Formats: sequence, C-alpha cells, structure tokens
Amino acid sequence: MAFRSVFDAVALRNEFENAGISSQFIPIIWKHVRQKPTSELDEIPSLPAAAYPILRSKFKAMTSSLTSAAKSKDGLTTKLLIRLQNGNLVEAVIMRYDPTLGKYDGKRRPGCQRSTLCISSQVGCKMACKFCATGTMGFKNNLSPGEIVEQLVHASRFSDIRNVVFMGMGEPLNNFTAVVEAIQIMMGSPFQLSPKRITVSTVGLELRRWLVVKPLVEKQTVVKVGIIHAINKFHDTLPNVNLAVSLHAPDQDIRCQIMPSARAFPLGRLMEALHAYQEKSQRKIFIEYIMLDGINDLEQHAHQLGKLLQTLEVVVNLIPFNPIGTSSCFRTSSEHNVKVFQKLLRGTYNIRTTIRQQMGEDISGACGQLVVNLSEQISTGSVRLLADIEDLHI
Repeated sequence: MAFRSVFDAVALRNEFENAGISSQFIPIIWKHVRQKPTSELDEIPSLPAAAYPILRSKFKAMTSSLTSAAKSKDGLTTKLLIRLQNGNLVEAVIMRYDPTLGKYDGKRRPGCQRSTLCISSQVGCKMACKFCATGTMGFKNNLSPGEIVEQLVHASRFSDIRNVVFMGMGEPLNNFTAVVEAIQIMMGSPFQLSPKRITVSTVGLELRRWLVVKPLVEKQTVVKVGIIHAINKFHDTLPNVNLAVSLHAPDQDIRCQIMPSARAFPLGRLMEALHAYQEKSQRKIFIEYIMLDGINDLEQHAHQLGKLLQTLEVVVNLIPFNPIGTSSCFRTSSEHNVKVFQKLLRGTYNIRTTIRQQMGEDISGACGQLVVNLSEQISTGSVRLLADIEDLHI
C-alpha cells in the first residue's frame, strides 16, 4: 500500500476530521518533519493519542528520498535528484544569489545571501517544448501536493530557501489543484514563505473542467465550467503569487514551431487572458523569452514582441538557450543579439527587460536542462555569488 505524505494536507485533514481530531495539530506535524525529515511520526510529541495510529497506517514523514545532489563548480547551484515512492525521479534546483551585487534606484541593495528553489510539479511534461530537455521525457505523472512540498524540505537541508519558482519539470497549471495546495502549505506555518516570493510559470492553458480549491480549512469542491483560460483562475485562487508566462515567441507561427502545445492555446486568447488578469490583479507579469539564434532573436522579433506587450505592465526576462544534447537543432543567441534585443525593448517600448544569468549549466541544472540523469557527479569549486535578477539595476 502506498503511503501519503503528511504534506498532503487535504488527505491528512480529512483523516483527522473523521477521527474527531482538530486540524490545528497539522502544523505541529509539519514543523517536526521539516526539522527532522528522517524521524518517525511516532516521535512527534504532544499529539492526541488517536492521531498516532492514523499517521502510522496511512502516512509517512517523507515519501520521497534524496538520491543525489550535484553542485556546480562555482558553488552557486545545487541540483537535487529526488526519488518518489513510485520509483520515478524529479529534479529541483537551488540557486544562490547576493543582493548586494545589484542596485535599485542607483543605490546598492542591502541584505545578505539568499537562495531560490526551482521546483518541479510533474514527472516529465505534456507541453513538449522543443528547446526544453524535460519535454523529451514525455509526461509520466503529476506530483501530489506532498511530493511538491517535500522538494522544499529536501532543499532546506542545503540552504535557507527564501524564494520558490515553479519553473522545474512540468507545466504547473496542468497540475493546478496540487500546486495550489502545495503553495498554501508553503505560505503557512512552518515554512512562512511570502506569496510575493513565490512565482508560478505557465505556457498558458485552457481547460473545460476546473477543480476549484478552497482554503485548507474547508473542503474542496468540483465545479464544471465551459472553456476557460487557466490564468483567469490564477488570481482568484492565489491573489498575491507572481505569474510568469513562458511566451518565447512574438507571434503564433514561431510559437507553434518551437512549442507544439501552442496550437491548442492561441496567442491571441493568451494575450486576452493576460490583460484580464492584470486588470483584476494590478500586478506585473513576468514574461519568459528564450533566445534562439536565428529563430526569435532578430531585431524584427524584438519589435514584434514590444508591440505585443506594450499595453501590459510586464518584466521580460531574456533567457540564453542552454544546450540539451547534441541532437538539439537550436543554437544559443550571440551576446550581441541578446543585448540589441534588450536595448530595443527598453529604449523603444519602455519595457523593463532583464537577461537571465546562466547558472548550473555544468551540472545540467540551467533553465531548460532538467531531465533525469543518474550519471551526474557532485563537484565543488570556488564560490562567487551573483545578484538575483530582481536585484539588478534596470
């Protein structure tokens, strides 16, 4: 029998409610497991006597295990290979930054080193983006809320995690219910992550049925709806969490060329959804744009993108393409093309534009490189901290 993770909040709460146990004991369990992830649930003090048989028979402190941790030569990136109880593997990446290396309004930022965790929501991915290593795996299964949260628990053994980005393996909005529940857990005790420090990335989805997740203190309900854009539900469910959109192309033709799933999610409807989201949320939207030599990195593409986005309040993050093997048909854009692209978006269209710093490429932990590889070795080297993207002077 497969055990559930204690971080599968709805399952644990339902079991406790059926036994007449208050859900106020759940954060106590999570705090203990976060501090002692290898401990037995019987060791958790101060629980009602009726709680222990339930925990022993149906739940485990951690259903996943850490298989390996590969560290980049510069010491800034650690990629975790995590084995799930069904035998599948997922990856999560810790990235370390120094905010004092960045500037804001001409002044050096205060603060100390901090870490961001890039987290996975699925094993593999249905989107099959041609520039992404995860897309070559195909889709295997969704992660449960507990399996998502357990990545944060594993990562906390290596670094104090301040930010979480759902930019690892999988399309988060294709596993919306579990992602929402996991984020709600991360925002509460004992993790206490600010929603403003959590970012969910999506290619943009449309669904015919939606599972509406209410707060963890209530039971979830299923609501059938017509065709609805997933982003339209994002703000209602997670109002203060950041939204990032994997756009990667300025028009529908190029987007379909490099992102086959875009045929089902037309760019026009995606832009309508983004305008509706921003009108409701009044929040900036992060736009992810991978730079592919000769495909989407020319000046004409920058002008197309600028015109597409100029009526939105966005931050565009230009991502240098990271190699995903010798079979890849793409090449990395030249540094010159990336800088010209950035200059046009900034100067002509007044769009805040950053260039993503390449981290973890030597351990296949950079953007677009996450695919299970058991042959990676741990490496160490001198540490030179970088500034986080949000800390750079724009």
